[in-house]
Amino acid sequence: MGGVLTGFAIIGAIIGAGYVVGRTGLLGQHAQFVMGRLAFFVLMPCLLFHTIATADIAALLSPMLWVSLVSALVVALGAALVFRLVLRRPVATTTVGALASSYVNANNIGLPVAVYVLGQATAVVPVILLQLIVLAPIALTVLDTATAGAGSLARRIAGPFRNPIIIASLVGLACSALHVELPAPVLEPFSLVGAAAVPVVLLSFGMSLHGATPLRDPSIRTDVLVASAIKLVVMPTVAFVLARSVFGLGDQDVFVLTTLGALPAAQNVFNYAQRYGAAVPVARDVVLLTTVGSVPVLVAIAALLHP
Repeated sequence: MGGVLTGFAIIGAIIGAGYVVGRTGLLGQHAQFVMGRLAFFVLMPCLLFHTIATADIAALLSPMLWVSLVSALVVALGAALVFRLVLRRPVATTTVGALASSYVNANNIGLPVAVYVLGQATAVVPVILLQLIVLAPIALTVLDTATAGAGSLARRIAGPFRNPIIIASLVGLACSALHVELPAPVLEPFSLVGAAAVPVVLLSFGMSLHGATPLRDPSIRTDVLVASAIKLVVMPTVAFVLARSVFGLGDQDVFVLTTLGALPAAQNVFNYAQRYGAAVPVARDVVLLTTVGSVPVLVAIAALLHP
């Protein structure tokens, strides 16, 4: 347990440093944008490629993959029913609400948590693959249909596969599946550059927290609170039940899956909402609220379930 708390303390310290940098304007007004693009297009793809390419394929395509898939789909469908049938929201808002309730921040927060808390960077890889290959295309297809957005449907569906993170993950997965042993001089640059991913994304995220004020708009508070509660309470609970009672996994796997289920809503949800002009304030506030709220939830999960 002490190691887990140390991991959270490390993450919190780096995020705090990022907040100070953002508040003081030390790196200029465009620093967060530049750091975000650096991490997204260069650092995280290098980290994921190296991690997956050198991992055991059986560890990636394990029962944990199916628990992550089923829990995400169950939570997304349940949230969609709540938003559509109970709150009577339009299809586009329902889709954003369901996505915010089930699409976890596997990159900016998930990778640091996997490295520092779970002790295995590969733990978050199945979630990243599932979200980018399964959940994102479904959500974008629904949003495209509901909003009649610009661009062809085929282009929207193919969009995730032009994502550098998913490309790096798939190439790494191919290397692992085919047992391709790349020489050290080839892998080392990816290892060296990828090592910068976690601190950079945490600093960037800390910078983004400066000036954030969720729940400011009373007209969307119900939507934000409902999606946030589902994300922080229902999703980790569903993951726990599936891992423990349905799939019968061991204590370590149950801990990992429950932790991943409690990760905050991904910033991609805001990006998707912004692109389609659908429930943008809801997506923004859910991302902020769950990011802050996930800290005590993750600590509680570690205290209760860490083997």
